[in-house]
Amino acid sequence: MKLAVVGGGSTYTPELIDGFARLRDTLPVSELVLIDPAEERLELVGALARRIFARQDHPGKITTTSDLDAGAAGADAVLLQLRIGGQAARLQDETWPLECGCVGQETTGAGGLAKALRTVPVVLDIAERVRRASPDAWIIDFTNPVGIVTRALLGAGHRAVGLCNVAIGLQRKFAALLGVDPSGIHLDHVGLNHLTWELGVRKGGPDGEDLLPGLLAEHGGAVAADLRLPRSVLDRLGVVPSYYLRYFYAHDEVVRELGSKPSRAAEVAAMERELLALYADPALDEKPALLAGRGGAFYSEAAVDLAAALLGDGSGASPVQVVNTRNAGTLPFLPDDAVIEVQARVDGAGGPDGPGPVPLAVPRLDPLYAGLIAHVTAYEDLALDAALRGGRERVFRALLAHPLVGQFDLAEGLTDRLLAHNREYLAWA
Repeated sequence: MKLAVVGGGSTYTPELIDGFARLRDTLPVSELVLIDPAEERLELVGALARRIFARQDHPGKITTTSDLDAGAAGADAVLLQLRIGGQAARLQDETWPLECGCVGQETTGAGGLAKALRTVPVVLDIAERVRRASPDAWIIDFTNPVGIVTRALLGAGHRAVGLCNVAIGLQRKFAALLGVDPSGIHLDHVGLNHLTWELGVRKGGPDGEDLLPGLLAEHGGAVAADLRLPRSVLDRLGVVPSYYLRYFYAHDEVVRELGSKPSRAAEVAAMERELLALYADPALDEKPALLAGRGGAFYSEAAVDLAAALLGDGSGASPVQVVNTRNAGTLPFLPDDAVIEVQARVDGAGGPDGPGPVPLAVPRLDPLYAGLIAHVTAYEDLALDAALRGGRERVFRALLAHPLVGQFDLAEGLTDRLLAHNREYLAWA
């Protein structure tokens, strides 16, 4: 089995390599190609990747290249983990929205729109080249904003699935609090990427006993602290929102916090410099502990499980996984082509529309959640239109539609700032 990682020079990559090495019985990778235009950085990461494989006696071959077409040729799956503009662009995404009193964040709000505008055209170009190099390859997208990027890929006819680590992180957190193996925990996970709620925490599978009421009663304080939300919010909702809901439920508080401390982008940039210095040590042959602070926890396990389910006979992978995939009637208040993040059956058989994930049935959602999902989906429609066709008015409309903006003057000011900080990445601007 051949896999390729576009963005293979990322400091995330050793986390992924460690998962491939540990879980080789689930996903038997014979060849892994790391693809990245940043050749010096790629060689550092590639050398460490080979040492990790060697330490764990993995027989697979790891190569590096800056040639996307050659690297993707014959691949069974291609993983995308890109950051167009790097941490410098992320720093801008987290900074200029604060000038208008709005959240500055790389995937949510105005900063998230800027990232989508920079990213979607590049990802679609990569996907077309992957299709030519390996027509049957699956594209597994970890590139943010995952929902919008996955919708762009599916809309262009690619065999694509979006992946996020929020659900697997919560699964591991809940399992630890309950003192059980994570494989015995099933989440009733519903929403859009970075806009999800856990409606149930079930024992054993989708039809198992719901442990969520007991979990909140016994460990609600710990869960709330992890999400940085008041315990009373979880008690009143009776569900667990993802930590991204804090940008909606406590927007003004978050804006004040963000304006009073260094940005996450600055923290990550410093961490990346330290990580790359560690990676350059020829004696290092495992992922360093510092990598845990970089983000993306459990990404490798989720990626291995998804790739194994898509490419193998399914025997070594979880039959039900949280993915970003086409709605196809799952949430009846959304268009069929919307991309949602839910539990889905993932195997080689697929469904009536062909191979790929088949979402599990979702109970009727409380309007409190359905309304926000519909609102953000409308924004994502407009954001994708702006990313595909460009134009200041399309950017403005997307911002005006976003629930964290929603005011004419704010949308105007944010549009001006977005374009001023992103002209070099937007051909039409």
